[in-house]
Amino acid sequence: MTAAENPLGKEPVGKLMLKFAVPSIIAMLVGALYNIVDQLFIGQAVGTDGNAATNIAFPLSTMCISLALMFGVGGASNYNLSLGKSEHEKAPFFIGNSFIMLCASGVILCVITELFLTPMLIFFGSPEQVLPYAQEYVGITAFGFPFLILTTGGGHLIRADGSPGMTMFCSIIGAVINTGLDALFVFGFSWGMSGAAAATVIGQVISGFIVIWYVFFRYKTSKLAKKHFVPNIKYILRIASIGLASFFNQIAIMVVQIVINNELKYYGSLSEYGDSIPLAAAGIIMKVNQIVFSFSIGLGQGSQPIESFNYGAKKYSRVKTALLMASAVSFGIALVSFVTFQIIPREILSLFGTGSEEYFSFGERFFRIFLFCVPIVSLQPVASIFFTSIGKPVKGIILSLTRQILFFLPLIVILPLFMGIDGILYAGPSADLIAGVTTVIMVLAEFGIMKSWRPLKVYNVI
Repeated sequence: MTAAENPLGKEPVGKLMLKFAVPSIIAMLVGALYNIVDQLFIGQAVGTDGNAATNIAFPLSTMCISLALMFGVGGASNYNLSLGKSEHEKAPFFIGNSFIMLCASGVILCVITELFLTPMLIFFGSPEQVLPYAQEYVGITAFGFPFLILTTGGGHLIRADGSPGMTMFCSIIGAVINTGLDALFVFGFSWGMSGAAAATVIGQVISGFIVIWYVFFRYKTSKLAKKHFVPNIKYILRIASIGLASFFNQIAIMVVQIVINNELKYYGSLSEYGDSIPLAAAGIIMKVNQIVFSFSIGLGQGSQPIESFNYGAKKYSRVKTALLMASAVSFGIALVSFVTFQIIPREILSLFGTGSEEYFSFGERFFRIFLFCVPIVSLQPVASIFFTSIGKPVKGIILSLTRQILFFLPLIVILPLFMGIDGILYAGPSADLIAGVTTVIMVLAEFGIMKSWRPLKVYNVI
């Protein structure tokens, strides 16, 4: 298929966004629900300490996503950029090398986690009474890391092949299995943390094997051969360089998770709430907020093939249209979420089990204050993926680091010195506002750099 014939370069952008973004959003939502489903069952069966344990384990899940996005987004972006430039011989090597790196990184992370499990969990901020629950949970879920990374990253490779529906299916089938087995293992067999962990791993293994089957037997836009799966440092470095923006974005999130866990543990112990309540409530709120960002990231990922191909083909107005559409929808969804968080925070917390009045009081305040500026910061992941998609990873990396590392991290260290545990709550909206403004400035500057500017026509959008 030539660049002129590829639908990414000629079909209406709105139609393409529906085709690619909707499955991407669903896939991201399903991925976010993996942890939330576990926490729903654990909260009901184990209680506050179980909820806190899943929060302590969350940085490792984020590490899996970071590796998956580095090699998945990097491989998919390079593949689509190569096709847009009609480099058909070169393109398949990005898919093969990306696949190998996804598998290898998952195995390495699993081994490291099992070898250093207890020191890692303590470093992540686990209180003494929560540590046994975290050890039980992570000791099992670590065996699913290779399959989680392969499913998440492989989904990008499948989407780059023009099959977003298959990406969605891979995620959904694993989530459905996880949910069903959670109910059976946690409530039916009374296996508690171990049951939730085992259900998660089984769902991830099945999803991972579906990705393997598709890549080896169903890839259609390029014919993949054995030579394409032989590791080649040239392709691996290019994949990593393009995927670094997404990688650093997740690493930044992980670093912040670790710091905030330790801050909540320390300042919580000095407050009326104690060290477990803030960790449990914050873990729930972070994961609920991840649902909002699943929409934003899904929209960014859905627009990635459109942006990459058309940027390679020098069709810049279509690139801009895709970004603006994704940004507008992301902002609208985040705005609805903001209203929900302000109106019914207690009802959301109640879904994850019961707790003391102090637990609900802290959770309500965390929801309303920490997520106050979520609409504007929802633009950041869309824009970060945009820069990656057009082959400008440095800008994507800079934008990825703004909210988490440059703004949020200093604030959650400094503000609690003056405000106690409330300083952690107010650090969130402060960093979100600054990061959102930075995002808008960087995107507008990039629009000014692009050539062939022309007004966006209606027929390009719908």
